[in-house]
Amino acid sequence: VQLQASGGGLVQPGGSLRLSCAASGRSFSDYIIGWFRQAPGKEREFVATISRGGSATRYADSMKDRFTISRDNAKNTVYLQMNSLKPDDTAVYYCAADEAPFIKVSHRTPGVYGYWGRGTQVTVSS
Repeated sequence: VQLQASGGGLVQPGGSLRLSCAASGRSFSDYIIGWFRQAPGKEREFVATISRGGSATRYADSMKDRFTISRDNAKNTVYLQMNSLKPDDTAVYYCAADEAPFIKVSHRTPGVYGYWGRGTQVTVSS
């Protein structure tokens, strides 16, 4: 599967963005999809993940009240709605795919995912 993240940009603190992760190739619904982010000089950080059918989601504690992950398998797309953005949310955001049947705790770690797309830059600044 090939992934492409989009929707990033410059937004003021308190603003919102919706990122998209579009997939092509093998059946999209066969994959758990995760969002990660990486700020300059920092390790890649887990943001959220969603099950194959979209019924199960997991979030990083610091983002669960502000971010929402969803998917539309008919459109081969996963979304990340980000609200109440803070300067600390500035990072390159990546989506990734894994063929596991169910979400596990390990889906919070980048190494579990075998497929990655190019990231999209999110900058939160006034």
